[in-house]
Amino acid sequence: MNKTIRRASVFALLLVLSLLVRATWLQFYDGKALADDNDNRRNAIATYSRPLGNIIVGGDAVTGSTRTKGSDLAYKRTYTDGELYAAVTGYASQAYAPTQLEGIYKDLLNGTDNRLKTVMDTVTGKRAEPGDVVTTIDPAVQKAAYRALGDKKGGAVAIDPRTGRILAAVSTPSYDPSSLTDANTAGKAWKSLNADKDKPLTNRALRQPLPPGSTFKLVVAAAALEDGLYHDVDQHTDSPDPYTLPGTVRPLSNENKSAPCRNAPIRVALQYSCNNVFGKMAVDLGQDKVRAMAEKFGFNNEAQDVPVRAYPSVYPSGMDKAQTALTGIGQFDVTATPLQMAMVSATIANGGKQVAPHMVARITDSGGDVLKDFDDGADTEEIISSTTAEQLQSAMRTVVKDGTGTNALIDGATVGGKTGTAQHGENNSKTPYAWFTSYAKSDSNDKEVAVAVMVEQSDAARSEVSGNGLAAPVAKAMMQAALK
Repeated sequence: MNKTIRRASVFALLLVLSLLVRATWLQFYDGKALADDNDNRRNAIATYSRPLGNIIVGGDAVTGSTRTKGSDLAYKRTYTDGELYAAVTGYASQAYAPTQLEGIYKDLLNGTDNRLKTVMDTVTGKRAEPGDVVTTIDPAVQKAAYRALGDKKGGAVAIDPRTGRILAAVSTPSYDPSSLTDANTAGKAWKSLNADKDKPLTNRALRQPLPPGSTFKLVVAAAALEDGLYHDVDQHTDSPDPYTLPGTVRPLSNENKSAPCRNAPIRVALQYSCNNVFGKMAVDLGQDKVRAMAEKFGFNNEAQDVPVRAYPSVYPSGMDKAQTALTGIGQFDVTATPLQMAMVSATIANGGKQVAPHMVARITDSGGDVLKDFDDGADTEEIISSTTAEQLQSAMRTVVKDGTGTNALIDGATVGGKTGTAQHGENNSKTPYAWFTSYAKSDSNDKEVAVAVMVEQSDAARSEVSGNGLAAPVAKAMMQAALK
C-alpha cells in the first residue's frame, strides 16, 4: 500500500475512534448532567407538560395546576391562599428554581422520583404520575398566626411538643407564589419582590435568625439547674443589682428599675425579666456550659431540616466575661429563629424531651399510597431532666400569671411563657425586636402546643414595643386555635 495512503487511513481511523469515544462519553457520562442542566428547555417542557402533584394542608390541596395559552409549557402552578402558606410551600416557577417544599419534593411532585415508577415505567422510560406531600400544618393555627401578625413584620412557629409536628409556620409580610409561576410574568414580579425593603421572600419563621433577647434566659436557667449552680427555681441567686459587666464600668440595667431583682430566684428573675440575674448567671456558668446547653436545644446546628433547611441559630464562642454576660440575656452575638425558640418551649413542655420538628407527615403516590411516613416522635432526645423541665414550666406559668407575659393568659388552659425585647442597632438606636415563646395545655382535652413569635417591626411607638405588647397576643391567638 502506498505509504501516504496508509498514513491517511490510520489518521482517518483515529478520527473515527475519537468520535466513537466522545459519543460514548457523552451518552454514558455527560448525558445525565446535560439532561439535568437548568438551561435544558426540555426539562421545563417535560415538567410542565401535565399537572404537578399537590401539597396538602388539613386534607385539602393548597396547590394546583392550570393550562397555559400560547406556550410550550402546557401547565403552570397555582396556589390557594398563596400568601398564607408561602412560608410552607415556597413556589414552583417556570422561570426560577423551586423553593421550600416545592423544591425539596420537586421530583415527587413532577413524577421523576424513582419511588413512583412502576416496572413498566422503568422499561419504557415513561414519567410516572406525580405524588403528593401531606403536611402537618393545622390550617386554623396557620390562619390565626397570619391574622394576628397582620401588617407587622415578623415570624411565628407552632409545634406539638409531644409529636414534633409543626402546626404553623408564618412569615410576614408574605407574597403570592402565583406571581412567580408563569415564565412570561415572573421576571417583573421577581424584581419587584427583591426590591421590596420589607423582604417578603425572606422566610422569617425558619430562616431569619435575630437576637432572641430575654427568651434566651430559659436556656441559661436550664443550664444553671442542670449544672447544679442552683437547685431549684425558688433558691435565691447571687445576683447584685446593679451588676457591673466584668472588666468594665458599665452596669447591666433592668427594664423595670423597681423590680425585686437583687439576688432574685430564677422564678422571680423570669417573672420580672431581671438582666442582672441572668447576666451574672452566664458568667458564673461560663460560656462553655451555656453553649453546651444551647447546642443541646438546637443552637449552632448547621443541618436543621424540617425538611426545609432552617438557618442555624447561633451561640457564639471566644468571648470575654462581659460579652458572656450579654449572651445571658440573649444579646451580643446570640441569634435565634422563631423555630428554635419554639423548640425550646416545646422541650420544656414535653418534660425535657425534644422531638425533632417536622412539617411533612407523609408523602404519597398519585393513588394515595404512602411512600414514606414521617413517624411522630420517632426522633426524640432528652435535653434536660424532667425535674428541670417541671421547674421551668412552673416558672414560665408565673411569668404569664403574674409577670411580663399576662397578655398570653387563656381561660381553660395552663399557659407558661417568656417575653423578650432584643436591642437593635448601635446603642439600641433602632426599634427593638419583640419576642414571646410559650406553651399551653388544655384543661379540657389532651391538646398541647408550644409557640414562638418574633415581631421584627411594627407601627407601634418605640415605647410600646415589648414581647408582651406585640408578640404575646399573636402567641395567644395561635395557642387558642391549637387547643380547640
